Amino acid sequence: MSTSLIVLILIVIVLVLMYNSLVAKKNQVENIFASVDTVLKKRYDLIPNLVASVSKYMEHEKSLLQEVTKLRAEANKPNISDEHKIALDAKVSSALGSIMIAVENYPELKANENVMHLQHTLHEIEEQISAARRAYNQSVTDYNNAIEMVPTNFMASAMNYKRKQVFEIVESERKNVDVKELFN
Repeated sequence: MSTSLIVLILIVIVLVLMYNSLVAKKNQVENIFASVDTVLKKRYDLIPNLVASVSKYMEHEKSLLQEVTKLRAEANKPNISDEHKIALDAKVSSALGSIMIAVENYPELKANENVMHLQHTLHEIEEQISAARRAYNQSVTDYNNAIEMVPTNFMASAMNYKRKQVFEIVESERKNVDVKELFN
């Protein structure tokens, strides 16, 4: 076998390995995003129960409840992009956090067994979402590294692979918690 044929076979093997690696990383991102989507759907299914449970107590926060309901409806629309889902997730997380803070102002509501159960369930789902987001972000980071690093970036460009967006926390959650403010 000639040297040029051996070199050609090695190049083909390397190209096939790079191609398969990129396809595997893309599929991994899609698979993990589907897991995130499943947990988000679970949260969106729970939101009507939460809104129904707290709405009669929280007349003053009616606009907040309407916002959560609107965001939930928007998130359940078919064929929305992954980027839009990520943005909606951040808005829903922020709005749900505001509801949970508002619940603290209603002693009767806070003591209600159904609301306590919903809070507990929401907390569990938020933990699942957090774990799924971490897995997704790691997968996206691996994928983004693969499509940007040499030599796979050339093949990724030829395959028209684009950077994926990671989940990021909302701006309000980046601030330090002022414990002194919480006790006032």
